[in-house]
Amino acid sequence: MSERLLAVVDALGLQGHERVLEIGCGHGVAAGYVLERLTSGRLTALDRSAKMVAAAERRNAQDVEAGRAEFVVGSLEELDLGERRYDVAFAVRVGLFHREPERARELAKRWLAPGGRLVSVYDEAG
Repeated sequence: MSERLLAVVDALGLQGHERVLEIGCGHGVAAGYVLERLTSGRLTALDRSAKMVAAAERRNAQDVEAGRAEFVVGSLEELDLGERRYDVAFAVRVGLFHREPERARELAKRWLAPGGRLVSVYDEAG
């Protein structure tokens, strides 16, 4: 699992200053890989499960404490990030992107800054 997530994060080609939104962060493994690549950038990670968000916060506690990362309980459909916009948004194995890809992409695109990019990966790997 972590090798696959590492490959996804590598493929994002992140710049150290970028603002990143992860949709469906699970235990926070990919978030950790993202944070390793950010210097002045920041990560916001979202998951429907409070249990997963708590695990992701524990895994990335140092970055949360430093204000480089925040983990939010909620769904893409109901997400309200105010005026915040992101340079990169990504989702790995998020069911909405598989079931309703056009709808999911439209929901996610509203959080992108001008020129921002959205990447979604849905494979059958377990």
